[in-house]
Amino acid sequence: MQFFPGMAALAADYDGFILDLWGVIHDGVQPYPGAADCLRHLRDAGKSAVMLSNAPRRAAVAQASLRAMGITDDLYTGIVTSGEATHTLLRDRADPWFAALGRRVYHLGPARDHNVFEDLDLELVSQPADADFVLNTGPDDAGGATELADWEDLLQQFRRLDLKMFCANPDLEVMRGPLRLICAGLLTQRYEALGGEARWIGKPNPAVYVPVQKMLGVEPSRILAVGDTPRTDLAGAAAVGIASCWVLGGIHAADFPTPEAAAAHARVAGFAPRAMLQSFSW
Repeated sequence: MQFFPGMAALAADYDGFILDLWGVIHDGVQPYPGAADCLRHLRDAGKSAVMLSNAPRRAAVAQASLRAMGITDDLYTGIVTSGEATHTLLRDRADPWFAALGRRVYHLGPARDHNVFEDLDLELVSQPADADFVLNTGPDDAGGATELADWEDLLQQFRRLDLKMFCANPDLEVMRGPLRLICAGLLTQRYEALGGEARWIGKPNPAVYVPVQKMLGVEPSRILAVGDTPRTDLAGAAAVGIASCWVLGGIHAADFPTPEAAAAHARVAGFAPRAMLQSFSW
């Protein structure tokens, strides 16, 4: 793996780019410096770029959030989110596991994530005892978003009721500005440790890369996936045979302050990105 000063040194080797949102394009509050300019350079060079996010919300909602941050629609090709995949799986029920879930859902997550299911044939219930399953999009606004222990009692209640859990965001943590927040993946990980049954959708699941590759319309050998999280972004790219680039300035900025530290960790952890960048900039 090699450290590059910016995307300009990599762009000629690829025609399509799979870009993470949180940790690469923005920090949940505002775009990272240089991100919009980098997108503009890729577009002007004739490259395709698709945002692939583990955000537990529909693609149109993620797009509206980007617009509000000044990332305009013309700077990228499309958006795929785990929330959109969640909506499709709950709507179609093609998989036997989803077909057997039932219709009464307890939503573990904030009200802003209701767009994932609100137009589906589901009944939202307010008590776990009334639910057929749990849809987990992450901590809600009232229960605490920084400590897993705050959710232990509720997770234990789900387990006593033997509820199946569907995780709509495999991320364990995310940065929102300067704050490190826990995500649905960490709650689901704990639920599985308690013996609960769960399914996950989003990176690194290879299924979410299928629509992305269709949008890009280029050969896998000419695609580069750019992300800040080895467990999801880099592992997902490796699972589908796509080269990856690790952005060091995202979730792990404090963990690996130098490229040398990041490279040493990668060797020990057994992952091999094609390249490393400090930030998604040209």
